Amino acid sequence: MAEELEIKLTIAEPELEKVREWLSRDASADYAGEKTLINRYFDTPAADLNRQKAALRVRQAGDRYIQTLKTRGEFINGAHRRQEWEWPLPGPELRLGLLADTPLGENVNLAELEVVFETNFRRQVWMIRRDDAVVEVALDSGTVASGDRTEPLNEVEFELKSGEPAILMSLARELAQEVSVFLNLVSKAEQGYYLAGLYKPRVDPEAGALSVTAFLYQLSLAWLQERGWQAGGSDLSEVEEAAHTAGAGAVFKQVIEALERGAGVRELAGDLKLGQLQLQLASA
Repeated sequence: MAEELEIKLTIAEPELEKVREWLSRDASADYAGEKTLINRYFDTPAADLNRQKAALRVRQAGDRYIQTLKTRGEFINGAHRRQEWEWPLPGPELRLGLLADTPLGENVNLAELEVVFETNFRRQVWMIRRDDAVVEVALDSGTVASGDRTEPLNEVEFELKSGEPAILMSLARELAQEVSVFLNLVSKAEQGYYLAGLYKPRVDPEAGALSVTAFLYQLSLAWLQERGWQAGGSDLSEVEEAAHTAGAGAVFKQVIEALERGAGVRELAGDLKLGQLQLQLASA
């Protein structure tokens, strides 16, 4: 078992080349190549894994196959930290015996597991070595598919390989100065579950105070459902205070006003301001 710490940013397809240009100008970034990844995600007919916020997949990269299980995890300063198990496989078939000593072994009927969706994409990888840290930067471009439904998938991920975690946010904020990004707290698996009709998250405003993480997650859920978001009865004072502390009070006000006027989250994600605000909030 290992622990994964990463920041994932969703981008529009036209922004892919801007990310490549940004990396090409960074003297600390070394291009490590590209590969095509075919990923099949498994769950039970009752979506037991999804309810536990776990993800189980078999990934094909060339003639190599890897079975991976990821747990729910937690968000810390915009980064996603979670437990991860990986096993090399001789072929594309899921091996249930490998799951016996994981959290799924006791809580899920493993015999019911079946493919529910796929993510297929081209991944380009750079390694950044800076400030005694090593970060893998993955630029993904492809699709999420379930049955006859398909959605585009374009992301850049910063994953910490060694060093201090603060480097992840530093790099993400550098990129956000040049590229319109969206700090997405919704995983590839959640996107696939939503496309498959097995995940129907609640995006309605909640009464009471919202934490920064809860606010960012609400925006991510609104992005997933291609809709807007309004505070309604939610108390955003904690988020507003964090924005002012980060020097982003004016931008926070502009974003909230745009949302209250009915702007969609994906529409706002096309502007530099939203991604910059999200990252400032996450690091406040």
